[in-house]
Order: sequence, then C-alpha cells, then structure tokens
Amino acid sequence: MNQPDLINKILSFPIFQEIPLEQIEWIVERGEFIVFKSGEQIFKRGDSIDRLMVMIDGLVSLKIQQGGQYKELAQIKTGEISGALPYSRAQSATGNAFAVSESSVFTLHKDHFKDLICECHELTALLVHLMTDRVRDFSRFQHQNEKLMALGKLSAGLAHELNNPAAAIVRSAESLQKHLGTVPDKLKRVISINIDDDQIDYVNQLVFGKLHNGIIKTQSMLARAEREDELTDWLEDNGYGDCYMLAETLADYQFEASDLDGLKETMGDKEFPSVLEWVDNVLTTEKMVGEIKDASNRISTLVNSVKNYSHMDRAGDYEPTDIHEGLRVTLSILNHKVKKNQVKVEEQWAANLPKIEASPGVLNQVWTNIIDNALDAMEDKGGTLTIKTALVGEQVSVAITDSGKGIPQEIQDRIFEPFFTTKDIGKGTGLGLETVQRIIEDHKGLMSLESEPGKTTFEFRLPINHQ
Repeated sequence: MNQPDLINKILSFPIFQEIPLEQIEWIVERGEFIVFKSGEQIFKRGDSIDRLMVMIDGLVSLKIQQGGQYKELAQIKTGEISGALPYSRAQSATGNAFAVSESSVFTLHKDHFKDLICECHELTALLVHLMTDRVRDFSRFQHQNEKLMALGKLSAGLAHELNNPAAAIVRSAESLQKHLGTVPDKLKRVISINIDDDQIDYVNQLVFGKLHNGIIKTQSMLARAEREDELTDWLEDNGYGDCYMLAETLADYQFEASDLDGLKETMGDKEFPSVLEWVDNVLTTEKMVGEIKDASNRISTLVNSVKNYSHMDRAGDYEPTDIHEGLRVTLSILNHKVKKNQVKVEEQWAANLPKIEASPGVLNQVWTNIIDNALDAMEDKGGTLTIKTALVGEQVSVAITDSGKGIPQEIQDRIFEPFFTTKDIGKGTGLGLETVQRIIEDHKGLMSLESEPGKTTFEFRLPINHQ
C-alpha cells in the first residue's frame, strides 16, 4: 500500500478523526507497512514491545498458553491500536499474537516516540489516553483472573475434600443395606437361643461397654495387627474358618481373646455361635453407622470452614478476629494440596493469643496466598510447612516457613510488584503478593521476608488494636 492510500486509510478510522493530517503524514513517513499471512505468528511471549501497531486490515488474536493450550485474551480489529505506546513501561509481551486472517499492520518503532511527543501533540494525547485505558482494563482483567484462579483452587480443594467423605457415605450405606439384608436369617437363630436373664445381661454389658468406648483410632498399626492376629487365631481354634472380617470388627472395638473365652464360657458351646453372630451384627451395624456419621460430620466441617473462610455471613468491617481460626480454616481449605505434596505441617501456636481488630475474610486471603505459594515451592514432595504465632508487644506475629527451594536474592525486591511472577503462564498472575502487601498495609501491619534454599519465611506483624 502506498503512502497516500495508507494515510487516507488511517484517517478513515474513527479513533483518528480528531488527529490533524500532518501528524498522520509524520508517522507514515517514519513507519513501516507489514502484511501477515493467515495463521502467522506476529510476536511471541517474551518478545520486546518496541513498536506501535495500527491494524489497517484483518484480525489479530492475542493468546496466552495455559495447561498446554492457548487461551484467547483479546482481539485486535481493523482500526485499533496496539503494541508500544509513549510513556508505557511495558518491556516484553506477556502473550502471543496470531493473524486470524490475512492482516496488514502499520508499525512505528519506539525510537521515534521522543520526536513524536514533541511534534504531534494531539496524536500523543490520544496514545497516552489509550495507554491509561489499557492499564485500567488489563488491571481489571488480571484482578478478575486472580479471583477466578483463587476460586478454582478453592473449588478444586473442596471437590477433592468433599469427594472422600461423600464416597465413604455411599460405600457405607451400600454395605449397611447389604448387611441388613442378612438380618432375617440371623433373627431366626437369635430367637431360638435359650439363655437366661443373667446371660443376657452379661452379653449386653460386654457388647455395649465396648460400643460405649468406641473405636480407638489412635492405636498403632502394629498393635492393631497383633490384636487381629490374636482374635483370628482364637476363632480358627474354635471352629471358625474364614473369619478375618469378624476378627477385624472385633478388633475395632477392642475385643480380646479373653473376652471371647468369657463369652463362650457364659453362653455355653451350643448357644455361643448364635450369640457371637448377634454380637458381630450389632458391632458391624454400629461401625457402618459410625462411618456414615463421621463422613457427614466431615462434610459439615468443610462447609463451615468455607463459611468461616469467606465470612460470608458477616459484614466486611473490622471485628475481633482469632488469628488461629483463620489459619486453621485456611489449612482445611488447602488440605488437599498438603496431602498431594506430602507436606508435614508443624503448628507452633502461642497459647492465649489475643484477638486482633481485623477483617477476617480479607485477612484469610493473606494466609491463602502465602501458604499456597509455600506448598507450590514444596511440590517435589516431602517438605515441611511451619506456622508460628507469637505475641510481640502490642502486635501479633505470624511466621510462615517452608522448606522449599527459596526465592533468589536478585528478585526478592521485586516479588511484591504488581504482575511480577516466577510461576509459569497459567499458574500465577503476579497479583498474589501485591494483594498480600496491600492487605497488610490496610491493617497497619508490617511484613518481612527471609529466604535461602531450604528455608523461606514470611513474617507478619499485626497490631492488636487497629487505629
């Protein structure tokens, strides 16, 4: 396209209607007209942003790569401006640009911007206005993207955490239904038992005493295995063949071989098998109901954790806030990631830590960002996350330490800059730590960072009274 046609084409675009002809002629004399074929890559992530671009004809798609696939961020259409702008501090492209169809572009290298500012006032004002709009729109997009990523992490964690107890409920309910289907046959044998009141009292005291004590979940695997082996041997010696399920149930409720000896002696050889069958039926039913109850309580706890995490039933005003509660619910929300990365959590929490004046839902964003980053730093498995709280004068201190690879010294001063991130595309927007810093400042607190390979600590000092 020759220069007169190019000038007329640019002037025909609505955005240039108020720009004097001589200013359009000025940039056309110094710029370059380029044609891209359909599907051709115009620039890639990391390329220097060194040219003003005006779309003369065609369509360009701006994309970022997430999870091995390209996601479209925006499109540059005919008559629109993109690329470098005067006074912009953007250095390199954050995404990739592809020509959707055959596209022609006018470009002006930023080496001409100094003269442009001096010679073309109206055009400069237009471009600066565009830059302001671009920063606002990009910030809005990035903040929205950060919120969506946080929501995605929360949703993924909840889905994972809720799936386990939900599956346990279904599994236990199906087993209970199958188990209750055998009750009619067992009932016949129980009814036919010929025992007196003293024997009934003995059985009831033994069985319901065990039920009252419940299943002790803290016993070691070794102790549990030894108890099961002891019960299995007793059952086999007394004529019970395939009895590992029965031995497991009895072991759950702390039965010992001596309990079976006493039961058999009291009931007699004839009635003992039917009585033991009844005992097994009661214990198995109680165990399955208990599993359903535990799983249901876990779901209820998770729902309450989300409610407490977001504080959606409270106003956003400052209120007395329990730091430990916020840390606890945040760990609950991120528990799936703790387990996935096989991270050991050490809680060194100060006793009688006073509540502080804070916005709990907002403050939880701090703990989420820092703990989530710490878990990412330990994704190689087997790290340690240490959370330590303390009272320091009129401030509460929260120190979160991970045993990850650390933050290089040369970038430690930049990690709080907006949009700066060390994560791959799609894993972070660079707004997490900037948000953390803003929230801590809003709470009139202080934060510090110490990092070396194997130990990174973020410490927060929050005043007890917000004034």
